[in-house]
Amino acid sequence: MRYLGIDFGTKKVGLALSDESGRMGFPHASVPNDGRLIDYVRDLIKHKSVETVVIGESRNFAGEANVVHSSAKEFAALLERTAEVTVEWEPETMTTQEARRDMTGVYTGSYAAVDASAAALILTSYLSHANPSTISEYDLD
Repeated sequence: MRYLGIDFGTKKVGLALSDESGRMGFPHASVPNDGRLIDYVRDLIKHKSVETVVIGESRNFAGEANVVHSSAKEFAALLERTAEVTVEWEPETMTTQEARRDMTGVYTGSYAAVDASAAALILTSYLSHANPSTISEYDLD
């Protein structure tokens, strides 16, 4: 099963796709949060056969919903109604900063890729507990 990860922002939205086995997220794109966003995401869902969308749950450090959170909730509701996918939520605290830090000294161009990398971190975090690996497959005795 393929998953789509979203790092929802008021100006830009990072997108990540899982591998076909649904084990790990990979950066896909950073797109503007404008009137074309919903169509772009729906097309991506259709063409990549995405069944579940994982959106980063944006909250402040006190754990309260913020402005991004309410906009993301509205987007998620529209996506569920019009794209026939399940939307799940994953805490996103500090993922953008972690993605930016991971690129320090490596990436010297625009930081648009940071949003897609943050989406991949959100998605991989979700997948790590939604699809835990089974160590019993590898008998270590």
